[in-house]
Amino acid sequence: MIQLFNLQPEMIEITKAYKQHIPNIRELADQLWPVAFASILSAKQIEYMMEMMYSPASLAKQMQEGHQYAIASLGKQDIGYVSYEIDHHQSNQTKIHKLYISPHHQRHGVGKAVIDFVAKQALEANNYSLFLNVNKYNMQAINFYCKHHFVLVKEETIDIGDGFIMDDYVFELTLN
Repeated sequence: MIQLFNLQPEMIEITKAYKQHIPNIRELADQLWPVAFASILSAKQIEYMMEMMYSPASLAKQMQEGHQYAIASLGKQDIGYVSYEIDHHQSNQTKIHKLYISPHHQRHGVGKAVIDFVAKQALEANNYSLFLNVNKYNMQAINFYCKHHFVLVKEETIDIGDGFIMDDYVFELTLN
């Protein structure tokens, strides 16, 4: 049975997350990340990247290095998360490292609310743009970012070890 949601943006709560929230982030990643990449990456690469990016030690290290996390909730249910870095490499730009929303809550304003949340943090820090990497074959994400006025600025191929690469586009949104 398919349930349709008619969410109002004010019902979505976005809360900054800290080290004590690592189990919540890991649980969300376990639910959302493999689903997002099931048709794009091999099971072996998904397993490798989950450990590389979402082990408790990796999440703690990311936070220590300046990655900020926030969790999107609807009522008492966590439905997504974002990781971003203000002043990425002292560039006056904010990099969105991760943004994942439950498939059941996509296309209802949650992703837009999360982008708006990060944009507000960036503007408060006098950053002039948001940028992010997206897998070249993740058409759903590419369409989302284009719909929200991000523009393609370059392509990148990144060796992540163990014989795996990330084959990405870089998108940017200039903030007003």
